[in-house]
Amino acid sequence: MAQQVEDGSVRETAYVKLARELRTAILRHDFPDGVRLPTEAELAESYRVSRQTVRRAFQDLVAEGMVYRVPGRGTFAAPREEQYLRQFGSVDDLMGLSIDTSMELVVPLHRRVDLDAAGRLRLQSDRVHQLTFLRLHEETPFCLTTVYLPPAAGRLVAALPDLTTTGARSRATIIGLLDERLPDPIAEAEQSITVGTATSEIAEFLGCEAGRSLLRIDRVYHSAAGQPVELAVSYFHPEHYSYRVRLRRNVR
Repeated sequence: MAQQVEDGSVRETAYVKLARELRTAILRHDFPDGVRLPTEAELAESYRVSRQTVRRAFQDLVAEGMVYRVPGRGTFAAPREEQYLRQFGSVDDLMGLSIDTSMELVVPLHRRVDLDAAGRLRLQSDRVHQLTFLRLHEETPFCLTTVYLPPAAGRLVAALPDLTTTGARSRATIIGLLDERLPDPIAEAEQSITVGTATSEIAEFLGCEAGRSLLRIDRVYHSAAGQPVELAVSYFHPEHYSYRVRLRRNVR
């Protein structure tokens, strides 16, 4: 949840910020199985917030399945299963994929004509920059993504080895790389979720049978100026990935 301030910008509330920082630490394995997280009192002192703020942050993490609480003992990071599970509630969460996953480039960045992608990016021409990569968690591929960029955005990242060498591995995200270079930061994303089918090529990359039903997620990212800067079309292996999102209601 965020608060609107006088200049029109959005500021994270204290408990959301604390929950995000604890989530990042857990995903970095700073608190392996059996190691207790700091207490409410310890976190309140370290972050200079109230214990109620810490309690609310813990409530969010418990609801996400990131931690569990044992009365009289404390709060612990939940064991991570084989299936990759992340909760997404913001563009920052999507950028946070670089914390505990890697990207393996399978089709380097190149220019091509694509009428559909150009239309979805609201381009005047039919030319886009395109690349395809695998997303892996603990060496298991769970997602194949094809990214389409407007020519201006493509040129900003055209010289990066991570995007131009087949087989290159990195901890990057495309939106993270773009966000560092765009004149206006990435501010929002439009998302659609459907069922896709594994072609023979997709099946080979994800290690499943051709014709398998997959989760397909399309995202169009927009800059703060309202311009589309990336279209990402992703196919997820359902045995290795679970998608979760939290919906909030403003209660006064």
